[in-house]
Amino acid sequence: MLATGKALRVAFGETVTELAKDDPRIIVLDGDLGSSTRVDIFEKAFPDRFFQMGIAEQNMLGVAAGMATMGFVPFVSTFACFAVARALDSIRVLIAQPRLNVKITGGYSGLLAGMTGKTHLMFDDVAIMRAMANMVVVAPADEVETRQAMKAITAYDGPVYLRLTRPETPILFDDTHRFELGKTTEIRDGDDVTVFSTGVQTIRVFEAAQILAAEGIEAKLVHVPTIKPLDEEAIVEAAKETGFVVTAEEHTIIGGLGGAVAETLGDRHPVPVKRIGLADTFGESGPNDALLEKYGISVEKTAATIEALVRAR
Repeated sequence: MLATGKALRVAFGETVTELAKDDPRIIVLDGDLGSSTRVDIFEKAFPDRFFQMGIAEQNMLGVAAGMATMGFVPFVSTFACFAVARALDSIRVLIAQPRLNVKITGGYSGLLAGMTGKTHLMFDDVAIMRAMANMVVVAPADEVETRQAMKAITAYDGPVYLRLTRPETPILFDDTHRFELGKTTEIRDGDDVTVFSTGVQTIRVFEAAQILAAEGIEAKLVHVPTIKPLDEEAIVEAAKETGFVVTAEEHTIIGGLGGAVAETLGDRHPVPVKRIGLADTFGESGPNDALLEKYGISVEKTAATIEALVRAR
């Protein structure tokens, strides 16, 4: 049983504050959601480096772009639905095209947005952002990896989209874990199927793999925290080892990790690829466990789907 850790949004707020102590270039722009995204932690520590932009996301991204041209490292903080969907043109034209050093954090991403309403659910953000030239896309699994990913993306000179979730999250990694931009991490070995997962869904797949092991199915689990640039070599090698691939994500199966893996293997090493994620649909509000179950990405549903796929081969 994994211990419960802090929410990724809390780890983000704490870490950007810690990094700012040693890096005066770091500033934060907030879209009037600081107490939710937890950049209020930064605001209290560095009020003179915190910019409250209000509910004006397109303008906020434009200001961040301008700040980046002056040598600052702006972290833009708001919900994923506002950062990606509402301000997309500003990201594309003002940040991605000139490849400016802006870090865009999409809070409350995925399915579990605290019953904020279907309009606030954003589970096609990875598909949108990874299709954009010059954009790096990162989705950490737990607070340990979030803190390490924050350091890596701060050191990286260029635009980054960091995908963050709302709920408290079990701790998958210990202090020996080392996040490296553009690299995967093998969580467990197995010879029946290779499962690639990303973000907090990796934790659910890890728990599902334990259920599968009790049923005699050994799944190789590979965590993919950087969806762009993708660690193509590691994906090809892991796929070769089992000859059968499943992808799992708290994201639509269209264009996310599943799409990225399928594209890579289709080009370089064709094997059967099955995708687990949300269907071509919009979400709805509800309790976390009920939503995970309804949309087929709970631990139990994930285990059952993988088992059925493996036994059907």
